[in-house]
Amino acid sequence: MRIGLPRSLLARNIALLVVLVAITQACSLSVLLHFVQRPRIERAAIIFADYVKMLDGVLGAMPAGTGAAVAQRLGAQLQDPEQAAPRADPELLQLFRTYQRDVFLNALQRHLPPDMPVRWQSGDDERLWIRLHVADLPRWVAMPMTEDAHAGGIATALVLSTALALLAALTGYLIQLHLNRPLRDLAQAARHICAGESPPPLPTDGPTEIAQVSSAFNQMTQALQQAEQTRALMLAGVSHDIRTPLTKLRLAMAMSIPRGADDDFVASAEGYLDHIETILQQFMDYAGSGEKELPQPGDINALVGQLASDFAGLGHEFELSLGDLPPVPYRPVSLLRLLMNLMQNAVVYGKTGLGVRTWHDGEHACIAVCDRGTGIAAAELEQLRAPFSRGANARGHAGGTGLGLAIVDRIARLHGGSLQFRARDGGGTEAVVSLPLHIPGA
Repeated sequence: MRIGLPRSLLARNIALLVVLVAITQACSLSVLLHFVQRPRIERAAIIFADYVKMLDGVLGAMPAGTGAAVAQRLGAQLQDPEQAAPRADPELLQLFRTYQRDVFLNALQRHLPPDMPVRWQSGDDERLWIRLHVADLPRWVAMPMTEDAHAGGIATALVLSTALALLAALTGYLIQLHLNRPLRDLAQAARHICAGESPPPLPTDGPTEIAQVSSAFNQMTQALQQAEQTRALMLAGVSHDIRTPLTKLRLAMAMSIPRGADDDFVASAEGYLDHIETILQQFMDYAGSGEKELPQPGDINALVGQLASDFAGLGHEFELSLGDLPPVPYRPVSLLRLLMNLMQNAVVYGKTGLGVRTWHDGEHACIAVCDRGTGIAAAELEQLRAPFSRGANARGHAGGTGLGLAIVDRIARLHGGSLQFRARDGGGTEAVVSLPLHIPGA
């Protein structure tokens, strides 16, 4: 199984820091063993060899009786001591002890005469045996060991190195947390912009790289605010400049066409004017889908029930299946426009089997507007989100611009939610809107 890198910058930097500290500690330990500990052990072996050779000379010069008594007191023996088998659990500290023991024995053997071999007896009772000449007779004597032959200082060095490595990792973690704080603020500000809000400027007093990113983000925010103001002014001008001539045209038609004239022509002309106003209103709705409207907690079921009652008054009955929903933060005018568009589409294109369902799914409230129409092909589902896209069953209907579902999708995303289309069991289509129970970024 392939193991990938951690996804977060914090985890990657901590992993890199731990690896670097481990490599540094390994190099430091190698230098300590080769250039510090090894010469120290070899010097101890030289001193110990001089002590052993002096002792061998003294014991060899003794009379036979005196030498035998001294050998007995030293626990000397004639047979070669057997070396115990090495331990099966190679602990870290034991490895260092074995390394130092081998260095000590090799250095000691080099500085002793060839007829004075050494043996290391392993096990619970570790002893160093050296063959000495007691009254000119070779005997194996167990010699006391110095501290240099053991790993007393290595254990302390290992503990200290581990503590320093942990301290370095903790320090790196705290530093990375400090560096990540401006990035979290940046992500939070970006979410506010996506929600149609104007976040306060980001501070630019941090590290140079973070300050440059924050400054660029502040400039982008100002540019977006200026573009939004320009768009709002342009939309207001377009709405005024187009609706004013339309109103004058209606008035001119009413005054110029005599009573009793061709009613079909008058109805057709007024229908065209209504069509133009509908298209203009849809463009206005798509361009401004409620970014300035503040979300507030409300009862979605009550809003659905109110709309269903209004449609029922127009002769379009919607079957309601309302689940138990907690208060959901939403923009009232925008969500009302979203539901009206979906229900109007169901009336126009579905015609039968109209219904609205609501339910609670984890951290989201879901609204489904259903119908029993001819349905939508799978290839068309995603295309209907795009502006000016119309399904095959909508091309025979006049008066649309293909912006209705684009407006719905935009309002859903403005709330931090989503719009999905799916086939309905038994035929027809469901348009499902999912809204979070909490305001995104709050």
